[in-house]
Amino acid sequence: MDRLEQIKKKAGKLKNELDAVIVAHNYQPPEVQDIADFVGDSLELARECANVKAAVIVFCGVRFMAETAAILNPGAQVLLSHPEAGCYLADTIDAGVLRQWKEKYPEAAVVAYVNTSAAVKAESHICCTSANAVAVVNSLREEEVLFVPDSNLGRYVSAMVDKKVLLYPGFCDVHEKLTVSAVLLARQRYPEARVLVHPECRIEVIELADATLSTSQMLRYVGESAEKEFLIGTEEGMLYPLRKQNPDKVIIPISDDMVCSDMKKTTLQTIVDVMEKRESIVFVPEKIRTKARQAIDRMLEAT
Repeated sequence: MDRLEQIKKKAGKLKNELDAVIVAHNYQPPEVQDIADFVGDSLELARECANVKAAVIVFCGVRFMAETAAILNPGAQVLLSHPEAGCYLADTIDAGVLRQWKEKYPEAAVVAYVNTSAAVKAESHICCTSANAVAVVNSLREEEVLFVPDSNLGRYVSAMVDKKVLLYPGFCDVHEKLTVSAVLLARQRYPEARVLVHPECRIEVIELADATLSTSQMLRYVGESAEKEFLIGTEEGMLYPLRKQNPDKVIIPISDDMVCSDMKKTTLQTIVDVMEKRESIVFVPEKIRTKARQAIDRMLEAT
């Protein structure tokens, strides 16, 4: 038995001993996705974690995602697959800064992208994901919306709704890298391919795409499409499930530079380590958890 198989076997043994489930985001490394009990995007993972009956949730992703699991399932212990797996976008705003923005726009409903800390969610009226952001904003009575923290996603939403959307100047450093020139070059090389990009990309990139989709929506789109070639504009981890589920189709990254270093901190060994040592426990104070839960529940009820 080689070392990889030994680590997989140990992970399975520890999972059983802890009465744990392993969940993983679509951007995780292939070998991590392969051992997970459930793989999905932020919305799918939120719904899954809310209903988990296990004693422990091992969350293979980044901290804000593990916090969401802890918010939705306080009866389970949540272990983050790497203690230092953070998120550039989530770190662009904190609760104190959001309170200042709320004072500037007191009539606006605050819509927080799930790529935020629990404390920011607790200061918000409702959360959203890239899969449901338009539906969430449309569900609000308020005509003015403060969208935090991703300005690219917020700009995309603003073009799809009949509301005034106030944008906070945050962005995902991975999706921000995708340029118009990269899309045009890829189209030139693969003229028959459909271009699919994530709504965290720049608006000028979105305007060149055939479809703007969350990761779960990309999977459905490619699976249901009669087309055979697809150019993908999102974090490179998404290539694995797309190719795995569509072996008869050609899946091509628009850019080789779209890699989230935080998502790639997780390895099979770090998963074993956090389970074996029961470390990297994610804790959300109850006062924050309760308020953040309200914002997440509103999202789940609206979509």
